[in-house]
Amino acid sequence: MRRVSQPSELKLRIAIIALLDKHVTYWTGRKNSRADNARMPDFIRTLRLKVRPESSRWLNAAAVEVNQVFNYCNEISHSTATRTDVKRKWLSGFDLCSLTAGASEYFERIGADTIQRICCEYACKRRAAQRLKLRWRVSRGARRSLGWIPFKAASLKRKNRALRFCGKIFRVFERERLDRVQWQAGCFAQDAVGDWWLCLPVKITPECSPAPKEAVGIDLGIKDAAITSDGERLEAIRFYRDARCKLALLQRRGHLRQAKRLHRRIRRRRQDACHQFSRKIVDTYQNIVVGDVSSLKLVKTRMATSVLDSGWGMLKRMLHYKGEYAGRSVQVVDERNTTRRCSNCGSLTGPKGLKQLAVRTWVCVRCGVSHDRDVNSARNILASGFRCGTSVSGNELSPAEHPPSQIPHLREAGSDAQQGGGMTTVLKRTEGKPKRLRG
Repeated sequence: MRRVSQPSELKLRIAIIALLDKHVTYWTGRKNSRADNARMPDFIRTLRLKVRPESSRWLNAAAVEVNQVFNYCNEISHSTATRTDVKRKWLSGFDLCSLTAGASEYFERIGADTIQRICCEYACKRRAAQRLKLRWRVSRGARRSLGWIPFKAASLKRKNRALRFCGKIFRVFERERLDRVQWQAGCFAQDAVGDWWLCLPVKITPECSPAPKEAVGIDLGIKDAAITSDGERLEAIRFYRDARCKLALLQRRGHLRQAKRLHRRIRRRRQDACHQFSRKIVDTYQNIVVGDVSSLKLVKTRMATSVLDSGWGMLKRMLHYKGEYAGRSVQVVDERNTTRRCSNCGSLTGPKGLKQLAVRTWVCVRCGVSHDRDVNSARNILASGFRCGTSVSGNELSPAEHPPSQIPHLREAGSDAQQGGGMTTVLKRTEGKPKRLRG
């Protein structure tokens, strides 16, 4: 065996072997789960547990004291940043903690650790907003702020089957989720109905398991909230639109608490549908490619209610964190011309413009294959994901692209022709230009 003399050549060989191993793992989907679990870093997940109602009165009073500390930080930071002498400065979290030292003796419920957490959180929020001051926290009245009580990790301790914070015993639902878990700094948060929730960030180790199938493309829409390249659909249920009349009736009668509960029920139904669909996708596919449809742009149109009721952003967020936990690759790609392009031959012969939104199935004039509009778009999204070199063990995106000759054409027997109730048309186009017919 020839001896390697230069370290640079040895490093080059190691890099080539690692690159080949990465490509073999990407195309075969075979990985050593134990080694992969050792390489993949841990990530933070927030546990949200409901606090039992007997502690709501104490939490409401503690939230008033938190608002007082927050408003003091807001006032002193604004006055210091707007000074006209040489002492003008932006106060950091450390400066605010120094100014509030010893203030815990003037409060009955919160301690010094909570005051320090409030100061640090205020400094971070003001730095992120890039403003001289933030909005005041209101404790009473119709426009009062929702309760918020931050704390450090050491301030919350276990007490048998309950939790202890600032000398107060709290009981939460689903207490078993905190067993053998080491939490970080969290908070008590109040929702619009008035219920209190314990939010605890915990460190989770990913559990990588092989997926039965390799890849899937997902197209987000309004008629169906999500459509996969294999033909599976997430039905766009009218969660808010079906309850809009009942909401208006409750608001006119002044039953605001019942209206808030109905809003929460609508949100939970939408979350449940997205949870079930995202869990099914993550458990089935190794590589997940989603279109980059923008909800923020479409909410400015007449389709705003339908777009917000579909929950596209919620579904993307669930796919990302569930895919990260399961060791999947979740990628968002550009979906330009995915509706028009034929997934079989690649020609732009599909429906175009607002006037052809009613065309749900169409036949390509170049290759003669019948397409379902949404399924064809999902297949083109999947093909766009194959052009980019993505990692199987994470969600990072890679700018590297494969040559057009290596782009796979996705074909499945018996799945090209879809039997649907939409309109079927043959569009006389070649490469986007109308074809003149001589008669």
